[in-house]
Amino acid sequence: MVRVLLVSTYDLGRQPFGLASPAAWLRHAGADVDCVDTSREKLSDERIAAATLVAFYLPMHTATRLAAPLIERVTRVNPSARVAAYGLYAPLNAAWLRERGVDHVLGPEAEHELVALADPGNGRAGLVRPGVADRFLTPYRAELPPLAQYAALQMPDGSTRVVGSTDATRGCKHLCRHCPIVPVYNGRFHAIPVDTVLADIRTQVHAGAQHISFGDPDFLNGPTHARRIVERLATEFPGVTYDATIKIEHLLTHASMLPVLAGTGCLFITSAVESIDDRVLQHLAKGHTRADFIRAVQLCRDAGITLSPTFVAFTPWTTLEGYEELLRTIEELDLAEQVAPIQLAIRLLITSGSPLLALPDIQAVITEFDPASLTWPWRHRDARVDALQRSVMQSVSARSKARRAVPHMTEAWYCCAEPSVEDMRLV
Repeated sequence: MVRVLLVSTYDLGRQPFGLASPAAWLRHAGADVDCVDTSREKLSDERIAAATLVAFYLPMHTATRLAAPLIERVTRVNPSARVAAYGLYAPLNAAWLRERGVDHVLGPEAEHELVALADPGNGRAGLVRPGVADRFLTPYRAELPPLAQYAALQMPDGSTRVVGSTDATRGCKHLCRHCPIVPVYNGRFHAIPVDTVLADIRTQVHAGAQHISFGDPDFLNGPTHARRIVERLATEFPGVTYDATIKIEHLLTHASMLPVLAGTGCLFITSAVESIDDRVLQHLAKGHTRADFIRAVQLCRDAGITLSPTFVAFTPWTTLEGYEELLRTIEELDLAEQVAPIQLAIRLLITSGSPLLALPDIQAVITEFDPASLTWPWRHRDARVDALQRSVMQSVSARSKARRAVPHMTEAWYCCAEPSVEDMRLV
């Protein structure tokens, strides 16, 4: 029998949807599937040696870097196995992956391709390839580590809730210049059927989930779709809460949805604000302004939903005065408890294929592409800004563990800029 080993190295402390979904497809086709999340369990040589196909799930920059030594290990322990990489960051780093022995580089929606790779003989391995009607199968999570081993929801009273996660859509219709989704999806997104999303939630609730974290790049890319999901979620599981990621632009455009979200159990909304400087926001093509952000804070507050803004606090356009203004604005808007300390230290990540590379301001500050970090390193024209970023990153470690008076995940959320693998040790 064909044996496929799916490997995840890091996915924000969540049980990986990117393992569960292709596992369902491969099992449906008749393959023997082994799933390993190395952020929660060890990968043994025995499991590597038993595989005919090893596929690494790379949804993030950090996950990609953490996969490098494992890819080398797989090619050494089982040189006859075919090696694949899939997920958002796989096509962005295709050349780098192939240099390390990856045979097949796939995108973020790789289920069908993984089934084909598992059966290169077009049926001779006995696999049955899913048809059009099987495009969306309920993710298979039974062999993943229990939800209780993943990041939890920390409540203001000190209690915690077991968290499940799922995706309601894939891709994004927006073109934020610094976002890694843009080079892969180019403004496209599509909805996962409501029944499939609810089936995945049902599986996780039965496994102990008390809260669901929607992993969509933007939950309101399809507002009608989102409404159907949360209304059914509230009807079937009235005690289960949830959170979602939504753009500031959508919070304003679909402000009428906020009472619906609050009434169906939404505890908090994460929004990639990135900056309060309109000039920086224009460079990043975020689609909102400082004034829009302030308005969104009030709209969420009026609806009774916590807004958790995230920032890329350090960019080539950041000034010392601008950083002070960011801190002052957070205090004035009474958001200190809603901003995870690490968000005040995040530095802009410029990855391979980033639309940021088209900007003259970026070309003026980057150095050579660094294969070790998988980024285009950059230096600020004002060395004091870079020194400040390093100092803030060092200082957030203790604060990151402090109790906050709003609902929040016990593992921090990152958008299009992540701490480095080295910085992860601090937070």
